[in-house]
Amino acid sequence: MAKQPSGSQSPGKKMTKSGKPAARRKPQKPKQLEASPEELSEFYRQMLLMRRFEEKAGQMYGMGLIGGFCHLYIGQEAVVSGIQSTLKKGDSIITSYRDHAHMLACGIDPDGIMAELTGRASGLSKGKGGSMHMFSVEHGFYGGHGIVGAQVPIGAGLAFAHKYRKTDNVSVVYFGDGAANQGQIYETFNMAELWGLPVIFVIENNQYAMGTAVKRASSEVELFRRGESFKIPGEAVDGMDVLAVKEAATRAVDWCRAGNGPMLLEMNTYRYRGHSMSDPAKYRSKEEVQKMRAEHDPIDQVKKKLLDGDIMSEDDMKAIDKEIKARVAEAAKFAQESPEPDATELYTDILVAE
Repeated sequence: MAKQPSGSQSPGKKMTKSGKPAARRKPQKPKQLEASPEELSEFYRQMLLMRRFEEKAGQMYGMGLIGGFCHLYIGQEAVVSGIQSTLKKGDSIITSYRDHAHMLACGIDPDGIMAELTGRASGLSKGKGGSMHMFSVEHGFYGGHGIVGAQVPIGAGLAFAHKYRKTDNVSVVYFGDGAANQGQIYETFNMAELWGLPVIFVIENNQYAMGTAVKRASSEVELFRRGESFKIPGEAVDGMDVLAVKEAATRAVDWCRAGNGPMLLEMNTYRYRGHSMSDPAKYRSKEEVQKMRAEHDPIDQVKKKLLDGDIMSEDDMKAIDKEIKARVAEAAKFAQESPEPDATELYTDILVAE
């Protein structure tokens, strides 16, 4: 075996003049974020759009207008809203099958999302991907992925591309607490740190992997520690507080843009609905869900700040809710009136190895 040249190093590793790895700088400590009235108003509007869109999707699924699997994001809106607010053009995001809100956060038209949910030709994936497989390179959204954890190495690949092209763009990779136990996650952690990739790993810990509580499936329930053996810094964040999410995401983005390698954020959040529309969620009590809704709802927290700061009135909020409901109803109407894909589409967008 050829001897490694003296002073050689892995791509991305910062070294001292003596050839030893340089000491890792640590991310700044969290601080209380003060949001402007405009920011609070935008967070309220965006999260309410996600909530109303998902409620409509659930209703349409019950009516048989959406087939296959359908995973709703209700309760988790603060996570993607807070993180997306820190990103810029050229950054990339990738997530799992619970992906509708992530697309809305990217600014993708609700019409195209709803059309894809209902399997129509005007959908983002021409009606062939459905709820779990949507995509928009134009918006930096590299898909919802149906295979648990499969998006994580792909997200690191996107980060590699950003670094290879010598940009300061970052890749944000979302996955759940259940996926956090997948082996491919740790292979990705190793390569991401070894190569100093600008990737933010976001664990959306909604407390239940399908129907199994985190403490029953994970020997280490503090998931932000999962990157420690790879020297990836991590921290736990209140994923029900959009301002806490934005504050942590801002520091993580700055960390990656500065060339410090990956970072891991565990977003402690909660989904109000079952894992998917077919899940009755009998593994938890109604009281538990009601307590989370009453005490930690992400939209209600922003609503209180808007009211207490005299930024909006109750009437203002009712008007916004009415406007958003009308927009979601319009998207549903557009989807139902759109044609189904032509039969010839079965043979397009398919790769064949010869």
